[in-house]
Amino acid sequence: MQPIPKELVLKKFPSLEDSLLDELLAESTLKEVDEGEEVMRSGQYITSTILLLRGLLKVYRNDDEGNEFLMYYLEAGNACALSMMCTARTEKSQIMVKAVTPAEVLLVPSHLSELWLGKYKTWHSFVIASYRQRFEELLQTLDSIAFKGLDERLLFYLKRHVKVSGNEVKLSHQQIASELNSSREVISRLLKKLEQTGAITLHRNYIQVHDLSIV
Repeated sequence: MQPIPKELVLKKFPSLEDSLLDELLAESTLKEVDEGEEVMRSGQYITSTILLLRGLLKVYRNDDEGNEFLMYYLEAGNACALSMMCTARTEKSQIMVKAVTPAEVLLVPSHLSELWLGKYKTWHSFVIASYRQRFEELLQTLDSIAFKGLDERLLFYLKRHVKVSGNEVKLSHQQIASELNSSREVISRLLKKLEQTGAITLHRNYIQVHDLSIV
């Protein structure tokens, strides 16, 4: 079992009290995941709460045809709120979690995650804050689907990706199309229009974002 880097845990989760951090370090498991590796699969029983120490994860749903629908990203210092929910209820996961970059995650046993809700005020506050943040992000995603055209949804998608991973969007046109439930041809055409405005530059393996506010 790999040792958990205490200083990194303190840095990424500064709100947690000392006694809770001691339990977290003693009882959790550190797992390294490669880029593209699945951290959680749809249909599996969730036995741990996921805390992200390093890297970037994406949380999404997929259909029977393999199309992916992006829900939100998890950055270092975030927890997967849906993993908390599944562990508390001993339910199967309805989502997929995949590493966008190489990452390190802390896996907190489900019985401890639930026990800490009543034992530690800081854990209770952290869980509630995680739920609230994810709920607000899901509302933004829902709004983009329900009230915006595909061109606006693409802008929202690119802005969200830039926020968490920088100005180089290392996704293929097909990947973007799958996550926006569109076709590669339509997405390519919209991206070309954005390039013509100077907002982005299209490269062979990535999209360089310059300024999406000019669109």
